[in-house]
Amino acid sequence: MAGESEGTTAARTIGDSPFGLSARLLVLTVIFVMVAEVLIYVPSVANFRRNWLNDRLAAAQVAALVLDAAPAESLPADLEARLLESVGARAVAVKGGGTRRLLAAAETPGEIERTVDLRDTSWAMLIRDAFTTLARPAERPIRVLGTGMAGTEFVEIVIDQAPLRAAMLDFSRNILILSLIISGITASLVYFALQLAIVRPVRRLTKAVTSFAEEPEDASRIFTPSHRTDEIGAAERSLAQMEASLTDVLRQKSHLAELGLAVSKINHELRNMLTTAQLLTDRLEGASDPAVQRVAPRLVATLGRAIEFCQATLAYGRAAERVPQRRRLLLRPLVTELGDLTALAADAGIAFVQEVPADLEVDADPDQLSRVLVNLVRNSVQALSLAGATAGPSTIRVVAARDATTVTIRVADNGPGIPEPARSRLFSAFRSSGRPGGAGLGLAISAEIMRLHGGTLSLEEAEMGACFTITIPDRPSA
Repeated sequence: MAGESEGTTAARTIGDSPFGLSARLLVLTVIFVMVAEVLIYVPSVANFRRNWLNDRLAAAQVAALVLDAAPAESLPADLEARLLESVGARAVAVKGGGTRRLLAAAETPGEIERTVDLRDTSWAMLIRDAFTTLARPAERPIRVLGTGMAGTEFVEIVIDQAPLRAAMLDFSRNILILSLIISGITASLVYFALQLAIVRPVRRLTKAVTSFAEEPEDASRIFTPSHRTDEIGAAERSLAQMEASLTDVLRQKSHLAELGLAVSKINHELRNMLTTAQLLTDRLEGASDPAVQRVAPRLVATLGRAIEFCQATLAYGRAAERVPQRRRLLLRPLVTELGDLTALAADAGIAFVQEVPADLEVDADPDQLSRVLVNLVRNSVQALSLAGATAGPSTIRVVAARDATTVTIRVADNGPGIPEPARSRLFSAFRSSGRPGGAGLGLAISAEIMRLHGGTLSLEEAEMGACFTITIPDRPSA
């Protein structure tokens, strides 16, 4: 319940947050656009200042030409003052023919703050002077020089810097307003695009995960992916596949838990019945019939193994197989008893062949090793009884050999073999059965028994049929 509450709270927090992914991207977009506008503004304001000064120089050049061409004292003083006022300069001077002439001056310019020469400037100098004008405007007039025309070498004017700074501030204000408008439009478009393309699908995924987490065994809550082909679509399909697989696994585990409960309920009665049968069979050992004398010990042993198998099944459910009680024993007697399994399937005509040296000893738990061998041979008998041999008479062959400190046992048959789809889950409990009615426990328990012995149980590649290999290493000497 705590996990569900935390997941619901997290989903609600993400969905209701006023500063979610879209809002953050909106703010970032505005910031990035403003940064880009600043990078554009820096050279733009420097260029605006240069053009403003060049316009004044051009107007001064025209005024100078007019004044220079007029006869001496033919223009009244007030007209000259109006010409200078139209230029926005206190004085205009030109240099041509090696002489410098002051063509008009409204008043004595006085001391000059600085000189700006536009004939030879770099962008770095223009940007520096532009921001100097904005930050620390000159209180006294400035002298501006530019390239002359019509035979003049250069033209110069003396102007106040206040009108220039005012024009630059107006230009900066217009750039700021335009940048804010562009940022707002761009950010809004990005916001709505992200809402439709990313945020809404991500919220849909988050909602689906939260809903599935509340009831993972409900198949109706499995996410239905869209038809998108981008990364969001891939995430949707992966989520749907994961939820479907998880639902199957949880449903299977639920069934296994119910099965374990049912097995635990019948285990006591089944074990009592087998114990009673074992006690009744003990009385057969005193019978004088030779056939009974031959069969009774094996029947008693088989019933004992059946009782242990019931206990082992429950032990597997608790993930705790009994620790092997290992000792050195001859392997051949255990393998000889396996022939009775083929004798019971007389109608199938199955031949049992063993190739085990009479003096071959193995360091193992006799009961557990017998269970493993019986399971493998019984599987082969059932496969041959149902499908027959792929070539020649039906045969089960058990071969054993020792290599240094390891005993290798191979149980092979010439039946239909193991289907390819079943090989990947061959040793998984309740999933490895390849025959109708099989529980899928035998190979899983057998593999675990071999691991407890420090050995392995594996399926070998064979030209026909199935071949299982058992390896049992000797215990290290003390």
